[in-house]
Amino acid sequence: MFDLDKLVKQIEESEKKSTNEDFWKDNFKATNFLKALTFKKNLLEKYTTLNNLSKEIIEICEISIELNDENDLPNIIHNFEILQSLHSEISIQLKLNGKFDSRNAIIGIKQGAGGIDAQDWAEILVRMYKRWSERKGFKLDVLHLSTGDEAGIKSIVMKIEGNFAYGLLQSEKGAHRLVRISPFDTGQRRHTSFSLVEIMPELEKEEEIIIDPKDLRIDVFKAGGAGGQSVQKNSTAVRITHIPTNIKVSVQNERSQLLNKELAMKILQSRIMEVEIVKNQQKEAEIKGEHISADFGSQIRSYVMHPYKLVKDHRTNVEQSNIEEVLDGNIDSFIESYLIGKIK
Repeated sequence: MFDLDKLVKQIEESEKKSTNEDFWKDNFKATNFLKALTFKKNLLEKYTTLNNLSKEIIEICEISIELNDENDLPNIIHNFEILQSLHSEISIQLKLNGKFDSRNAIIGIKQGAGGIDAQDWAEILVRMYKRWSERKGFKLDVLHLSTGDEAGIKSIVMKIEGNFAYGLLQSEKGAHRLVRISPFDTGQRRHTSFSLVEIMPELEKEEEIIIDPKDLRIDVFKAGGAGGQSVQKNSTAVRITHIPTNIKVSVQNERSQLLNKELAMKILQSRIMEVEIVKNQQKEAEIKGEHISADFGSQIRSYVMHPYKLVKDHRTNVEQSNIEEVLDGNIDSFIESYLIGKIK
């Protein structure tokens, strides 16, 4: 999985190539080339740190054993915890070597079965991914939002910008199940609700797919809002349907119909590209997964708040009892276990 000599040689060759004047003529290729070079340099730096730290731990252990001195034990344990964390980080990065893994992610969340509770659950998931993005130092932008009639949201499309955002978030694709005492039930009964999470890679401008206008149906409508002065008087929201695949994209966040149409086309192209990846690689389960209904029996992960507290991933069997911490964005254990088990 890791060839140090090969990595060093690749960095040297890449740096030499970047000094050629012709290299900068194609801005798109140059940008992606430099991204790859930066990644390799960071990987080498982390490996060097990992290697030096492991040697340091061994040396301290040998001295402590020789002197029969346990005073360095807390320092050894602390350094070993850092070592484990860094090793896990490098292991994950080495596995994220797919064509689109390093890209930004387009994430869509839709309410599933469960009525108002499902809409509220979709909004809770939005907050979870926002908090996760903040923890990672990623930028999150809302591209489309359809609010619920009474609470929560019906659907949302967001873009998360950050290194390997798509590669990391591919683990979140599927139906998420919530079990809790419903805050909307006056009888205080337990309810089960579902929301569907979709993950797509963001395409570079030069990769945008040419779509025949005859294959598109474009509808415009008034964007929803909070009422009062926020109500849109003009039909600025846009819904684009790709007729051959029946893929539908709606965007209403911008006040300009033209900007909403541009955003919708960009999201549509990402979804079509995702379908093409499935066809070309014949790995539907890895890229898009089979069509999943956000309903009973289809969930990838369950979040139980009553009668006990537990978050369980049904693909990896990883569990977390601190559900509040998970809903506050601490989902790395689920992401890492999924990637380690799925990407060989």
